[in-house]
Amino acid sequence: MREFLLKRTVQIIPLILGIICIDFLIIHLAPGDPTQMLGGELTGAPPEYQEKLRKDLGLDKPLWVQLFIYIKTILSGNLGYSFVYRSSVFDLIMKQVPNTLMLILTSMLFSIILGIFLGVNAARKPYSLFDNVTTSVSLLGYSIPNFWLGVVLLLVFSLRFGIFPVQGMYTVGGDLTGLDHVIDVARHLFLPMIVLGTSQLAMYTRLIRTSMLEVLDQDYILTAKSKGCSESQVLFDHALKNALLPTVTVIGLNLGFVLTGSILTETVFAWPGIGRLMYDAIFMRDYPLLLGIFTLISICVVLATLLTDITYGFLDPRIRYR
Repeated sequence: MREFLLKRTVQIIPLILGIICIDFLIIHLAPGDPTQMLGGELTGAPPEYQEKLRKDLGLDKPLWVQLFIYIKTILSGNLGYSFVYRSSVFDLIMKQVPNTLMLILTSMLFSIILGIFLGVNAARKPYSLFDNVTTSVSLLGYSIPNFWLGVVLLLVFSLRFGIFPVQGMYTVGGDLTGLDHVIDVARHLFLPMIVLGTSQLAMYTRLIRTSMLEVLDQDYILTAKSKGCSESQVLFDHALKNALLPTVTVIGLNLGFVLTGSILTETVFAWPGIGRLMYDAIFMRDYPLLLGIFTLISICVVLATLLTDITYGFLDPRIRYR
């Protein structure tokens, strides 16, 4: 395992550098110019002003020179400075990370725990009424776009019945503290969590059900039943641990999808996180901020893949890394 971790750690460095280069080229080759967003909206702004702005931002240099400078900046531990906010990209991202982590972790816990429960119970009695309803609802939940579901939930539970707040992370001007503040944040978090976790819940439910049905046909399950193990022991102690292996892989690979999916969710609910920050950076053509967010997401996905491989070794002792 130590040798495996060392090899994977060494492989991460060129992988992340390659991703940074690709992201840099994609962003700079996309239509749009930051100087038009920053200076072009000024009434009667002369072309000389935009040229000076391009020079000040370093956009007048050849693309390969800009890439070299940016990689050099990254290697020095600096993500650069935002064109729009005139502040450190790292500081801007770190301010929003706790909010996004709160949304992502709660949605993942919601989808994983409920998905395991529904998948196991659906596999317990395949093709029963509960299984058929769970399968149909899962397919429906997986096919619904996040932004559409978010708008519908806002219309129903916020505007129609007024159960949950419309947007934001907390009530503006409420000045709540202690438990009241926690409850207020939880009320604002509930709908975005449901929206972000719905598609993941549907996927995990289907995957757990399929894996459980495959595992329950194995010989060691029959042996456990013949030894007098109860149904719950057979399902959770013997079958579920092996059925979780494909789910662990999907959870690790889906981290990037959850991060990108949070962009639409945070935009719909005005949740102050990395997704909303990226949305604003795209429209403002804030290249350093966009690249900083992309770099953070890339590192998270690579580390999640590594963590998935490590978890495999703990869930299944038969797996050995050489």
